[in-house]
Amino acid sequence: MSDDDWEPDPEWDDPGGVAGEDRRGRPSLSDLDPASLVVGTIVGIAGLLLLLQPTVRVVTVLGTRVPTFVLSSGVLALGFAVGAPVYLRRGFRLRGIAHLIGAVGFGALFFAAGFDSLALLWLGLAVVIGGALFLVAETRNLD
Repeated sequence: MSDDDWEPDPEWDDPGGVAGEDRRGRPSLSDLDPASLVVGTIVGIAGLLLLLQPTVRVVTVLGTRVPTFVLSSGVLALGFAVGAPVYLRRGFRLRGIAHLIGAVGFGALFFAAGFDSLALLWLGLAVVIGGALFLVAETRNLD
């Protein structure tokens, strides 16, 4: 076989890489989902607020002083609330339900602190724990 007869294997010698990846195998910026970026950013801010809790105890929001951990649950609920309809409309049923459960559960925890309601606290905990158990049960069916 001479060099003139040789043809490269397109699966092995693909200079562009797999669709949606750059030459180093990382996702390209053009393939990033804007809705997922928004949801991820909001959830990331909630996580950052939770990490700041030991040093920043209270944050002032619209003239109201809010404990950082309480604000974190409100921001987390917002992120989940934004994600739920986005993923449900796209047909990602389990992902949408997970975001809906998170929005209701963490929203109840946020409002429990705001309204000083023990009933909302228990409701929020029940929804978050029940939702986690639901998701564990559903992931067993993903084969």
